[in-house]
Amino acid sequence: MLRTVIVALALVMGLANGAHAQTAPRFYFGADLSFANEMDDCGAVYRDRNGPRDVYEIFSAAGHNLARIRIWNNATWTHYSNLDDVRRSIRRAHAAGMQVLLDFHYSDDWADGDKQIVPAAWADLSDADAEQALYRYTFDTLTALDRDGLMPEMVQVGNEINKEILAPAEWQGEQRPINWTRNAALINAGIRAVREASAHAAVKPLVMLHIAQPENVEPWFQAATAAGVRDFDLIGISYYRKWSTMGLDGLGQVINRLRFRYPGVGIIAVETAYPWTTAYNDPLPNILGPPETLLEGYPATQRGQEKYFIDFTQAVINAGGVGVVSWAPDWVSTHCTTRWGRGSSWENAAFFDFRGRVLPAASFAQHAYTWPVNVTLRFEHAPSTAERLYLWADFFGARDFVAPLVRDASGAFIFSTRLQGGRAIQFQVYDRLPLGPPLLTPTNPVSRAVVAQVGREDTTLTFQIP
Repeated sequence: MLRTVIVALALVMGLANGAHAQTAPRFYFGADLSFANEMDDCGAVYRDRNGPRDVYEIFSAAGHNLARIRIWNNATWTHYSNLDDVRRSIRRAHAAGMQVLLDFHYSDDWADGDKQIVPAAWADLSDADAEQALYRYTFDTLTALDRDGLMPEMVQVGNEINKEILAPAEWQGEQRPINWTRNAALINAGIRAVREASAHAAVKPLVMLHIAQPENVEPWFQAATAAGVRDFDLIGISYYRKWSTMGLDGLGQVINRLRFRYPGVGIIAVETAYPWTTAYNDPLPNILGPPETLLEGYPATQRGQEKYFIDFTQAVINAGGVGVVSWAPDWVSTHCTTRWGRGSSWENAAFFDFRGRVLPAASFAQHAYTWPVNVTLRFEHAPSTAERLYLWADFFGARDFVAPLVRDASGAFIFSTRLQGGRAIQFQVYDRLPLGPPLLTPTNPVSRAVVAQVGREDTTLTFQIP
């Protein structure tokens, strides 16, 4: 029978010793500027309050510290998003003081949540040879960038890899089960290439794995880690209301659960966008048109777009995420013609109006956000025979999840996290598994559970275990 170790209600509050040291920015405010070079070549003019200005400089001045840049293997239908174009983009980003997230699509065309079409040059390779090709392409690309002093600070091993990567074209849109033996081997080859390409480099990129729409993220990572995909630093999530079943609350809950299930891994909302108008500036239909793209309370206006990005970012911060990246805020309408038609299918979701003037949403990074505080739970006087304890807490956001606690040098059991100040938290400590059912939740309170208040400064809460 399960024996529960109940902590005493008496607690001691104190300040943690200083701020949490970080080598990364406190929060990544990013923009996917993969279109910027093409837009410049097409004659786009971006303006801030002082007149025409380089688009990278506009975003940097508005508080952005990350530029996301995509790369295709061999896109014969465009002259952009190849290695030379990426070099040009990274130089611009670094000159503007921004870090870079390089987004490998592992395709000759768009790879996304519906399709992961194998590059034509790799289409007839065996699984083993495809694994080696993916490794070599990733390694060689990063090595070439590093030789030029352009190593990115982050690398995506695939873009929106909901489906099995390097798939035949006829799989597009099909609901095929993933062959996880093959898929894990390919993903791990990409991760290994990033690690080995940067082994002797000054910049060692963080590895991101990226899934489209929050409702798909948890089951994908559960399957991926079970198949042996574990060496990643960041989880990237795309969120567009048009294609998601969740609102902002649901997104926040997913981010919160992920950060506890994968400790040490940062969660970034690496793609999102919102329209500022329903109008068009060219003949090309816009992808984000109402009503299915809109959330209640966020009209398709300049202020509605700004409010969306501010509230979206605060939701990510509240959930413990570490970044937000807008997608294609630079993709404005120009005279250029692509295979889709003349202009942009995104100009109503860019961060510039139809005269090229920067919109209020571009400055979402400068908003006065409410930031979480460092909270440490310290459990003292546990039985000497207890080598490990298990913490259940309502802030984990999951009924079936506990965090293992191990003694520190002083003999106390410690758990540290970041939470929004001013909230009440509820938790319980166990001495063995399984805990099951029903586990404690805020809607099913157990009288012997501990309820504590989180202050608005970094805090250590100390509890005595009888």
